[in-house]
Formats: sequence, C-alpha cells, structure tokens
Amino acid sequence: MKTSGVVELVLKLGADAETAARAAFGARLAAYRFDKYRTTEKAEKKPSVQVVKIAAADPVKAQKACDLVSEPANILHPEEFAARAKSLESLGLEVEILGEAEMAKLGMGSLLGVGQGSVRESQLVIMKWMGAADKSAQPIAFVGKGVCFDTGGISIKPADGMEDMKWDMGGAAAVAGVMHALAGRKAKVNAIGVLGLVENMPDGNAQRPGDVVTSMSGQTIEVINTDAEGRLVLADALWYTQERFKPQFMIDLATLTGAIIISLGHDYAGLFSNNDGLSEKLLAVGKAEREALWRLPLPAAYEKQIESPIADMKNIGGRPAGSITAGLFLQRFVNGVPWAHLDIASVAWKKPSADPTVPDGAVGFGVRLLNRLVADAYEG
Repeated sequence: MKTSGVVELVLKLGADAETAARAAFGARLAAYRFDKYRTTEKAEKKPSVQVVKIAAADPVKAQKACDLVSEPANILHPEEFAARAKSLESLGLEVEILGEAEMAKLGMGSLLGVGQGSVRESQLVIMKWMGAADKSAQPIAFVGKGVCFDTGGISIKPADGMEDMKWDMGGAAAVAGVMHALAGRKAKVNAIGVLGLVENMPDGNAQRPGDVVTSMSGQTIEVINTDAEGRLVLADALWYTQERFKPQFMIDLATLTGAIIISLGHDYAGLFSNNDGLSEKLLAVGKAEREALWRLPLPAAYEKQIESPIADMKNIGGRPAGSITAGLFLQRFVNGVPWAHLDIASVAWKKPSADPTVPDGAVGFGVRLLNRLVADAYEG
C-alpha cells in the first residue's frame, strides 16, 4: 500500500474510540522509515501515502506512542548519543552526563574496561523525570545497555553481519524512549533512566581476554571473552543506580546474548527476575502491548558456570544456558533490589520483518511495554 501511488488513505472502521486509536497507532508504526541517508532512490520506490485518516465516532476521545537504533555508529557514538539524550531536557527531563574521569573516580572499572580500546569516550547518562506529587518519593529505575558499536573487541566477531552491531545499543535506546514518553505525557511518577554508553573496539589498548577488572561494587571479574561486554557495562550501571537512587525496582534492557535467539526465536524477549510480582506485571503488559516476554529461570546451581579461579567471577559461563548465566551475572550487581532483566537481542531488530506494523530494522521494543507498566501500576 505504501508504494501503490495512493496519496490519501481513509479507514472507516465503525469502531469504538480505543480501536480507532490503535488503528491510527498501527498506521504510524507501519509508516516508519529510516531514509535519512538515501539520496538516489527512485520515485516509484518511495512511499506515496502522505495522509492517513481514521474515521471515528468520537475523535476527541480517540486521541486520548527509533531513529537512535537505526543511526550508523560513525554518527551515533557514545558522546553523540549522550548529547541527544541531553536535548530531551526541553521536555522537562533532567539529564546528567558522566565522562570517563568521573566514572573512574566512582570505581567503574567494569564499564570502563569495555570502552578502553575506542577513541570515543565512554559515557554514563542519567535521565530523571520527577513527575510525582511528592518529588522525594522513591523512584522507579530503567537501565540500558548502550554499546554503540560492538566489534567483539579482541575476541572479534566474524565479519559477516557485523554491520548490524550498530543496534547493540537498543536497550539504551529503549530506556531513552520510555523516559521521553513519560516526560511527553507528564507521567505522575518519579523515574530514573541510566544509559551505559560505550564502543567496543580492538585497539592496542583494548581489554584482553584474561584481564581482571574491579567493578564499582568492589567485586572482581575475570574477562574470559571481550565479546561478553554488555554485562560488564550493566554491572556498573546497575550498581550505580541502586546505590545512588534506592529505587523501588530496576529493569534493565539489553541486546545481551545471541543465545536468547536460539532459545526464543524472534517473537519473545527473555525475562529474568528476582521478583515474582514485578515479573507478573511485566508479562501482563507485554501481552497487552504485543511486546511479548517469556520468563526463564535463574537457578543457583548454574552459578558455578561463572566461577573464576582468580577473581570473584568470570564474565561468561560457556555455551550451556548462556542467557541464564548472563542473567545470574547481572543479579550479582542488583544488591537485593527488586529487578528484572529483559534480554531483547531477539526482538530489537527485524530483518526481515513479517509484521506489517514493523518495517525492517529497528523495532523500539520495550518503550510501549514500560510506558504501559508505569501507567497501569506505578503512577500516583
């Protein structure tokens, strides 16, 4: 339909306000197209539809949500990502950016080790939305993995498909998106978003397999594989978030493991959690928003897979249950705070997409899910 030559599309659904609103939202999603860098595309390949009208009995009631993930890594490096997050202050968000010197003072050796091979400085972005009536009320918190490009580091990835590793910051993009959504609709909640932004490159100064780093928590990590870098970023970001903000809960989003694709395919994100109540809420809103989650276990018996002979832990537990051992690794940095980890490597990017409301490329998975979670359960 988009390239049919039709300029205006009118949908007469004869439906209630909610259905009409969802139809309009679906049309908006389907219309998304990242064509910023297309300069020679022929006219017949460009979308012709310019206007979509939804006929509704009560249009006023019917009006009552990606570019970050799609940008190439030479444009959207950590500092540029941080700058774009900072620009959201126009909506009323407070945005703070920590550079490498400030993170070093905090002892974030786990996060900083990932980015030490890149000429781009790693960044930690803290986004605050204090929309509750009581500005001192305990906040909720979202933490995102933001590896703006992932070569694998010294444990370098195969060349085939590496160009897609620009979307390894999909978790941080989702957190930025949900903070944007909360501020845009003036949500009555105190919320914190933390983005750990790095670039994982194989430079002469890059982290080596066998290195031992000390995280902000004081726990030491033996780096077995430099391509298991997202958990190293999240280790410090999660610890920082719980220590500074004392949140009701933390939810992290990360394109963390290829193993989750093997486990769940491309229609479900993996859910790991230390809290049944939080998990149940996430599963319910995931179903309501068609951003499906599937909960996997965190069995204590699997902890032995990440035991290290020379440090408190190692950063990878081998092929068996790879997504689970990654979750067990992260759990060591939440300090008992109610927490959920969403491994979105299976759903952050569709290539090709079989869903008419999801064009090929970035999906924005997690934004609608978490916005709905807040609206349904946490606004005062």
